[in-house]
Amino acid sequence: MVEPSPWRGLGLVASAGITLVVATAGGAVAGYFLDGWLQSSPWLTLIGLGLGVVVGFRELVRTIKAAEREEENGS
Repeated sequence: MVEPSPWRGLGLVASAGITLVVATAGGAVAGYFLDGWLQSSPWLTLIGLGLGVVVGFRELVRTIKAAEREEENGS
């Protein structure tokens, strides 16, 4: 039986963290530019930030669950 690489787990954790940061920043930046375009400051920035956090955490949970399933299967 082949032992799983510790680098694979580190890669999963790193990608989950990067996804959380990018989703949060992307939502905030998109909201900021929409605020500038629609003159609705700061509401769309806050909504974009909130949506980015939700999407980032959703992907974080999905990544963790996938890693747990993979560990259970022994792959």
